[in-house]
Amino acid sequence: MKTPKSLFFILTLLLISTTYLPIGFAQDSTTLNLPEGAKARLGKGLIENIEDIAYSPDGALLAVASSIGVWLYDTNTYQEIALLTRPSRYLYHNVAFSPDGNTLATGSDDATIYLWDVNTGTLKNTLTGHTSWVKHISFSPNGRMIASGGGDNTIRLWDVNTGTLKNTLTGHTHPVESVSFSPDGRTIASGGRDNTIRLWNVNTGTLKNTLTGHTDTVLSVAFSPDGNTIASRSSEEGTVLLWDVNTGTLKSTLTDTVYSVAFSPDGRTIASGGRDNTIRFWDVATGTPKYTITEHTNSVVSSVSFSPDGKTIASVSWSYAPTNAPWRGAAIRFWDVNTGTLKNTIMGDTHRVNSVAFSPDGNTLATGSEDTTIRLWDVNTGTLKNTLTGHTHPVDNVAFSPDGNTIASAYSKDSTIRLWDVNTGTLKNTLIGHTNDVTGVAFSPDGNTLASGHGLGIIADEIVYGGINLWDVHTGNLKNTITAGIERFDASGVAFSPDGNIIAIGIYDTVHLWDVATGTLKSTLTGHTGSVRSVAFSPDGNTIASSSVDTTIRLWDVDTGTLKNTTITEHTDEVRSVAFSPDGNTLASGDWNGTVRLWDADTGTLKSTLTGHTSVVSSVVFSLDGNTIASGSWDGTVLLWNIAPAEPPRLAADVNADGTVNIQDLVQVAANFGETGENPADVNGDGQVNIQDLVAVAAAFGETAAAPAVYATAPEHLTATEVKQWLHAAQNENLTDPTFQRGVEVLKHLLTLLTPKETVLLANYPNPFNPETWIPYQLAEPAEVTIRIYAVDGSLVRVLSLGHQATGSYQTRTRAAHWDGRNNFGEPVASGVYFYTLTAGDFTATRKMLIRK
Repeated sequence: MKTPKSLFFILTLLLISTTYLPIGFAQDSTTLNLPEGAKARLGKGLIENIEDIAYSPDGALLAVASSIGVWLYDTNTYQEIALLTRPSRYLYHNVAFSPDGNTLATGSDDATIYLWDVNTGTLKNTLTGHTSWVKHISFSPNGRMIASGGGDNTIRLWDVNTGTLKNTLTGHTHPVESVSFSPDGRTIASGGRDNTIRLWNVNTGTLKNTLTGHTDTVLSVAFSPDGNTIASRSSEEGTVLLWDVNTGTLKSTLTDTVYSVAFSPDGRTIASGGRDNTIRFWDVATGTPKYTITEHTNSVVSSVSFSPDGKTIASVSWSYAPTNAPWRGAAIRFWDVNTGTLKNTIMGDTHRVNSVAFSPDGNTLATGSEDTTIRLWDVNTGTLKNTLTGHTHPVDNVAFSPDGNTIASAYSKDSTIRLWDVNTGTLKNTLIGHTNDVTGVAFSPDGNTLASGHGLGIIADEIVYGGINLWDVHTGNLKNTITAGIERFDASGVAFSPDGNIIAIGIYDTVHLWDVATGTLKSTLTGHTGSVRSVAFSPDGNTIASSSVDTTIRLWDVDTGTLKNTTITEHTDEVRSVAFSPDGNTLASGDWNGTVRLWDADTGTLKSTLTGHTSVVSSVVFSLDGNTIASGSWDGTVLLWNIAPAEPPRLAADVNADGTVNIQDLVQVAANFGETGENPADVNGDGQVNIQDLVAVAAAFGETAAAPAVYATAPEHLTATEVKQWLHAAQNENLTDPTFQRGVEVLKHLLTLLTPKETVLLANYPNPFNPETWIPYQLAEPAEVTIRIYAVDGSLVRVLSLGHQATGSYQTRTRAAHWDGRNNFGEPVASGVYFYTLTAGDFTATRKMLIRK
């Protein structure tokens, strides 16, 4: 059955932190491969775990294997153009382009190889068979085969087109770290943790030679472009050995603290990245150094790759700067090979996202990050609006004030809270008074008070237990400190009840409820067996949810302080955050395993599991309309999940697409009688609009919200004559299908509604009136209709000759008789009482009306 084309709008935004790289990029979800249900990803992710980089054969793309997935960069603009990722926490170790550049292969910690379509970003195939991680992969020169080395000590050969396993090469006694095809495709070189390099015959799978000389793990092997030389690098030695492929003898040793190595396309030069912050270029023929790039600072150069034209070399470095440095992690740098000068640098948000918060209007998302910043994102466009800087340590908590004009941020270790102006991004105030860790912040519902939790500390050799500080938001002054009764370890998580009268806070394995006005302890909720990480009130204030290190979520009755029947135990690791939906029906939780789960708040049953983060989900929050969840993670990103209920499919019989099947659809079908081709009125999809489509609409009346009561009053332009014609045509079809017959019965019922049982003259409206009025009536039989208007003295004022009228109701303004308050000469009549008489065949009736001026 044909249906009108539908439009589906998909927003998937990929955003790069402008603190380090001022680029915002948007792609459709097909290219970005966002997790199912996610509509956007904010932040670049933890690129400090970059394992490998590779140029496409034409040099236009650089693929980067990272902890979050595989990024594709445009090498001309240095902008990100795609992210290829699976909903998995496993690291992507290696990337390799097929010789034609259309396929990208990635090896992963989950023992699989993923094949991606480079042009569309879609997953083409998944190769499974390894029993441990896949560390390295290589395409054969003709692109028909892939070799993979794994933690199961094997090399496996795969058919690229079918994804089937062709052969398994065994001989290594420890995991295989690297594999490489020779340029002629006849030989595979492999390096492993058994300190050897092995050469294999591709056709037979037999071992040709074993090269020994390394005293530690062989991390990388590569053939020279002419196939006569193999370069290999080891783990702890920091050396590169050059081998003669034909004889298996050692040709030369390049001494360096080497971490990565690559041949230039012409085979004359080897580039090595080292632990000494350098990239060195070596002459292959002589084994002597040519020149060194020394611009890396405090960085290990972990990977290098030549562009296909040999003019550029890309390097990956990771920083070992102190933990309080403003940036540390990985970077990708592009160097001019001839001059050794830096061409460009790509960095990203390489730090954990610790907290997320929606603004009250739902248009802005605030994130608190390990890199000491607060970022404000536009939820609708996905662009970064502002970055708030001033903290000297990671930001653990962020919260919006109820009016949306202020953000509170806190870091647990420096014991300060900062208040920021959302519109300008300027610092409004710094709240100083905590003597130990700040573990949570929350605004009161009226926005006048900020509550902050603080943990265990030691002052003057005395233990200070956790508690709550209450601050005046406008002055920044400390209003009160609640500590009485808290004799347990650390405090964590803080939340106001919706009415602002109660504060909940987690104290080790308990939840404490405090009366805000008096500062007295109302109740202590006990039952958790591990530290409480998060607390949240339901919107009605009757329930508290608490999550814990003990892997459970517990729901408590606020009034009685007792545990409700619902304890959620399905999580398998620490539950870091919980949040109620605005309607209170759903509870969201984020856990240590990187998942977000949605629960029925009444029954505690699991509604859905959202996977896509590659590390701990530290914070979850609902948008104000309840249609979106934001989840912040230690993988350095925020995912926005669309949880809005799907719109019900439009019924084919709902021709005008207003959500109901009723007379309006019936009339629209009739108006399109005889039309051919694609048409919403072609309900049965047979290519033409006819009586069968009309009856199909009528048959659907009883199956929708548009029950007979909805069409008891017919549209003004529908007459009994028309329905009679439709009914006659339908009956002539002589179809016995039950659905068709139901449609015929609906038409009969409709005809009854459109056929008055008696002729009646109805009261005019409006009445009194000035200057015009409408005179309604109904006809039980067809007749010539005339309405005469008389003055109170009986003189004839106006004659309205309406002509021959069919049986039916004439009550709406487009069908009723209209009098403009003028006589037969077009002159306005005076105020007063008038009479109007309807003559329809043998029927006559008179009523009174009033003109008031």
